Amino acid sequence: MPPLTAKPYLRSVQIDPHADIDPQRYPFTIPAVRDLGVLEPHPDVTFFVGENGAGKSTVLEAIAVALGLPAEGGTKNVYRPQQQEVSPLQHVLKVTKGWRWPRDSYFLRAESLFNVFTYLDELPGGGPSLHLRSHGEAFMDVMLRFRGDGFYLLDEPEAALSPNRQLAALTVIDGLVKQGAQFIIATHSPILLAYPRAKILSFDGTGIAEISYEDTEHYAVTRDFLNHYPRRLEQLLGEDD
Repeated sequence: MPPLTAKPYLRSVQIDPHADIDPQRYPFTIPAVRDLGVLEPHPDVTFFVGENGAGKSTVLEAIAVALGLPAEGGTKNVYRPQQQEVSPLQHVLKVTKGWRWPRDSYFLRAESLFNVFTYLDELPGGGPSLHLRSHGEAFMDVMLRFRGDGFYLLDEPEAALSPNRQLAALTVIDGLVKQGAQFIIATHSPILLAYPRAKILSFDGTGIAEISYEDTEHYAVTRDFLNHYPRRLEQLLGEDD
């Protein structure tokens, strides 16, 4: 019998209807942000997908900061006075939590992981430096520290992971989900997107819509290329006679 949990820890996210929004100001110029609506995460895993600039990482970051996590990543205990600039979206988000918040939470983003590792190295008694490991190994090491009954936001984790490590990450995610964890993941990886107990939200120029795995561009483009790569290379590289 599966354990009784308080999931979903995060039940919904929306822009406060009473907030004064300037549609000409970033990030509200992004259609998926401006028309966020009521976003209801899956109790287990929610994926944000879309082209670069579609707003998925912007929304993920705003959720993390609105929940008290640092913009550059880490737990609530990570404090760096020189944090990267954050969009104003966090100030107008209305988040609805479940009846109990998890014991553990973490915002993991590939682009600023170096800064977080440097901060951890400067703490007394922090253990071996994560800088002594490869980016992918360090990334996996952080994930292996996650616990069940946790809430985790991951921003493009595949940037640090080989295909084999992405498969390993799926196993880690599944094990944590079965112990009560909830994930929201912004990704371009067709491997990660294949996780079955998930909701996939597509960010594009019309807003946000739930789609199936097979309907994602990531799946379709990857499958087409792998099945027809000689022909696709001829077309892409101008070697078609």
